[in-house]
Amino acid sequence: MRARRHWPPPWRQPSGPGGRVRVLHGDDYYYAEPGLGGVWAPDEAGAPRLDVGDPRSVDAGRLADDIDAALGEARVVVVDGLFARTVAPRRPCARLHVFVDLPADLRLARKVERKCVAGGFPLAVLLRNYVGHRRAAHERQVEPLRARCDLVVDGGPASEALAGQVWAAAAARDGQGRVS
Repeated sequence: MRARRHWPPPWRQPSGPGGRVRVLHGDDYYYAEPGLGGVWAPDEAGAPRLDVGDPRSVDAGRLADDIDAALGEARVVVVDGLFARTVAPRRPCARLHVFVDLPADLRLARKVERKCVAGGFPLAVLLRNYVGHRRAAHERQVEPLRARCDLVVDGGPASEALAGQVWAAAAARDGQGRVS
């Protein structure tokens, strides 16, 4: 299993105001091998690399199956990831789509910290990928999802503050002070 690419989400808790919470991490659903699916391109050495900036690189069927299973065991299911908005469970459920907004420089700084400082990934390769591909891929694939989300939150504050905003929005949607 590959290391997670995301910063710790605000929902890493077993329960919330609405009861038991199950978290599924979108990074766990990228295709693992060429030929199974996803968008692959050769890196500088010719080895195939998955384009994690493209939603077609997410195994959406497997993620939807796991969302459906999680809905059977938890009152609230959080799907964390760049393309969570693009995957729909088959089971009927209330949904609240949240876009976590963070300026490009802070996204890059967090990625450098996560992958290079903590994960040992070569900084020069990360920066080359970012300038050559990732920055444009974010604008093309991720930014358009903002308009399709129910709530946009500033990703700068502490995760507890973000979680509070999300729970409040979910409760307001329910109209009865519960997370629906």
